[in-house]
Amino acid sequence: MLTGKMVRVRYSKDRILPCYIDTTQEEHLQLAEQILELFRSMQGRTRGELEELLEETFGDEANTLLHQGLAKLLEDGCEFETLSGQPPDKVRQVVFRTATAYRTAEASEYAAQTFDRNRVLESAARELGLSVEEVERHLFADLKSEQKLIRFKEPTPEQLLQRYNVALAQAVLLRAVRLTIRIHKEPPQRYRQLLRHIKFRRLICEMQREGPDTYTLLLDGPLSLFSATNKYGLQLALFLPAVLLCKHFELTAELRWGAERKPKTFTLSNKQGLVSQTPDHGMYVPAELQLFVDLFRKRIDDWELHEETEVRELGNGFWVPDFRLVHRATGKEVLLEVLGFWRRSSAIKHLQWLQRYVKEPFLLAVSEQLHIEERLEELPAGLHRFRNMPLADEIARLAREAVGL
Repeated sequence: MLTGKMVRVRYSKDRILPCYIDTTQEEHLQLAEQILELFRSMQGRTRGELEELLEETFGDEANTLLHQGLAKLLEDGCEFETLSGQPPDKVRQVVFRTATAYRTAEASEYAAQTFDRNRVLESAARELGLSVEEVERHLFADLKSEQKLIRFKEPTPEQLLQRYNVALAQAVLLRAVRLTIRIHKEPPQRYRQLLRHIKFRRLICEMQREGPDTYTLLLDGPLSLFSATNKYGLQLALFLPAVLLCKHFELTAELRWGAERKPKTFTLSNKQGLVSQTPDHGMYVPAELQLFVDLFRKRIDDWELHEETEVRELGNGFWVPDFRLVHRATGKEVLLEVLGFWRRSSAIKHLQWLQRYVKEPFLLAVSEQLHIEERLEELPAGLHRFRNMPLADEIARLAREAVGL
């Protein structure tokens, strides 16, 4: 992700215009290859050495913002490890204990001597069975600056430039108050995928139908919230690549820009040609739900659990249940919806729409973090409150009740 000072934008009245680059321009491709070669040459070197080289090569001048941004994106994809033959904390423990003994000895031969760092290291080295050089090398090997670059995700020059353009748009969205995303002429699988991404990112969203093949997503931006702004803003930015997979979309963001948080507008559509780096292979499931799936399939014999469900219309919007339970003996089905990180008011509205429009048997697993009480008892569904994740046995019991088994 780009830092604030790396963001290159222009202004047109109240609009923010990111300075996208031409990903096919030879000059840009050569620059991307130059930076890729720099990272290749630093494999096996420390993070501190890499950062020093980047600072020396590009500095922090305004005319090198593009260079800095490309390098930052590559650094985000680097894998660093602590390479040490001895646990650094153990080496430090021995060295510090030895140093303390030398300094505090009152009746020893060292009491009157000036503190000698080399003698401390020699003594620690004997105790550890290492050389002094090895002790010094291992002493702070786990510091971030001393971690070694093992590998990095190496894109092609063109992919790196494409990623940069997306990162510019993502950085702008970190200043959003709210987003409106209109999506046209997409198959149901795409809407399912988008809603799965929204749940995976724990975003606050409403969906409205505007026509037979047009839907609008309304998302709160990070600056509309009173807490967890940085974390939520990052999740919103990470959602953008999923939107870029759509063939026809228009995104409008209301922003609060700069130190004075002036109202600004940012727009983006498929016409800009931004290329998503997100693999287009379906749906994501949060870790706690995946654990629930694994436990359910392991413990419950009389029900099949399917993660793929059809998109169902819910008033003017869509409903994508998380799971579909199928009774093995009778073939009866029960839909399962898990309400986790939702805004309380949005969750209550969602429950009311379920009550009004859903005629099929369904269950609701509701996180205790929502603190929802209103109207739950009126819903035609079994209710299961959970703390960390839904309980497989309880879901199976409620499913049997829902279909009269």
